[in-house]
Amino acid sequence: MAKILIVDDEEHIRFLYSEELTEAGYEVITADSGSMLLEKIDDERPDLVVLDIKMADYNGLDLLQDIRNKYSELPVILCTAYDTFKEDMKSIAADFYVIKSFDLAELKNRIKTALEENEVKTVL
Repeated sequence: MAKILIVDDEEHIRFLYSEELTEAGYEVITADSGSMLLEKIDDERPDLVVLDIKMADYNGLDLLQDIRNKYSELPVILCTAYDTFKEDMKSIAADFYVIKSFDLAELKNRIKTALEENEVKTVL
């Protein structure tokens, strides 16, 4: 069972994603900010991170760079309410970019694809 780390400062988003992804068969852990994020990744060893960009205390694009610097192979999906960040050069380091929606079909598809692609990379 793949373990997914949801990083979002909005409690209702963390709850919604946790419920939906648990139902889809994933183990879900959450973080409400970027504080101690690399340590949480060290401790929990998630298979994938779903990362918000605009959080109260942290810029998700900066966190993405931190994750890439330490865990270059860990799949990261940026999930934000804003499509304007797609143009930011920092966002290209993410595996996928998903616009937040209460319909999680696209997010679930991207998670499945990212996990499958990472599995192939690991085997090779």
